[in-house]
Amino acid sequence: MKIDLTKTTSSKINAALMEARRASGSTAAGMVLTLVIVTDEGSAYDALKAANDASREHPMRTLAVIKRAGRSPRARAETRLDAEILVGSDAGSGETAVLRMHGELAAHAQSVVLPLLLPDAPTVVWWPDNAPLHPAQDPLGSLAQRRITDAVTAESPVGQLAQRSQSYTPGDTDLAWTRITGWRSMLAAALDQRPSTVLSAVVEGESYNPSVELLGLWLTNRLQVPVERVVTGGPGITAVHLRTKDGDITLDRPDGLMGTLSMPGSPDRQVALKRRETSELIAEELRRLDPDDIYATAVRTPVDQLHEPANAETAAAERVAREVAEEAVEEAAEAAVANPERVTAGTAEKKPAKKAAGKRTTKEGA
Repeated sequence: MKIDLTKTTSSKINAALMEARRASGSTAAGMVLTLVIVTDEGSAYDALKAANDASREHPMRTLAVIKRAGRSPRARAETRLDAEILVGSDAGSGETAVLRMHGELAAHAQSVVLPLLLPDAPTVVWWPDNAPLHPAQDPLGSLAQRRITDAVTAESPVGQLAQRSQSYTPGDTDLAWTRITGWRSMLAAALDQRPSTVLSAVVEGESYNPSVELLGLWLTNRLQVPVERVVTGGPGITAVHLRTKDGDITLDRPDGLMGTLSMPGSPDRQVALKRRETSELIAEELRRLDPDDIYATAVRTPVDQLHEPANAETAAAERVAREVAEEAVEEAAEAAVANPERVTAGTAEKKPAKKAAGKRTTKEGA
C-alpha cells in the first residue's frame, strides 16, 4: 500500500500510518525499533531497499529523511513537507515513511522526526553517505541510541577514520568495521585451533578501502605486534598473513568470494568470505544496540601505527624469498627422510676433508 501526502504535517503522517496498518489487517505495530535514514534523492532508493531487506529480520519503522533546501531564493523560501507512506510488501516487514523536507524545514528535520518515533523502542540513525563530522552532536543523531556511518563513501576514507576517532561517542559505529566481521572471526578461530606466538602481521587490500586499515588496527591492538599494510588491486581485503615461529597463518581471498586458510602442519581449507550486501551489514548492526567497545579501541588507534613497505617490488621480493626458503627447507627434509644413508655418507665424507684442512692450516700458521 502506498499513500502520498503533500504539504502535510507529522500528525497527519502518524494518522496515515495507523490507517494503513488497519487497512492491511494489523492493529498492533509489532516493530522493534525506528531506523532513520538521512540521505538524498540519489542514494534514497538503494538505502531504502537495504532497509526493507533488513526489516525481514528486524521489523521496524523506517523514516527516510530527504532534505531539499532548494537552490533558488524562491525555493528556499517555500517551507513544505511531503511524505510517501509505504506499508505491506513495499516496506518489507515494517512500515516506511519517506519525508521530503523543502526550504527552511530541512534545517529542522528533528522537529518532524521526533513525533514519528516509535514509543518505548530504540532509535537508530544511518547516514549512507555525507555523514556529519560529529554524529552524536547532530540534531538527528542526538535522538538515537546507535549511529551508523560509512567511511568508504567519503572522498578520503582513511581521513574519515581519523575524524571518526576524534568524534567517537559510545553508540557510534561504521559499516567499514562491519565488513570485517568474517575476517576477524576466521583469524580468531585459526589462532584458537593452533595457538602460536604471533611475531608480526601483514594486511593486504585496496588503497581506498578503510576496512583494510581497521583490520590492521584491530590486529595491532589484540596481538600487540607490528602490522604491515600492503596495497593490492582488491577487491576489498585480499589477504592477511600472521607470522609465527612455526610458519605463516594465511587467510587469502583474491576474488572476493571464497577464502583459503593455510596453517603450518594442516591442509589448506576453503572458507566462505563473500563480500556482503549493505542490507546484511545493516541487519548485523541492528542485532546489538549497545556500544561496541572493540570498534572504539580500533578506531581510536592512530592509522600511522601501520607500517607500509618501501615499495611494492620490495614487498613482492620479500614474499618470494620467504616462499623459496620454505620450499628449500621442505625439499631438504623430504630428501633426508627418503635417503637417510646418503645423507649420513655425505656427512661422513665431509668430516675427513675438514680435518685435513684443519691440519694444513695449523702447519701454515706455525
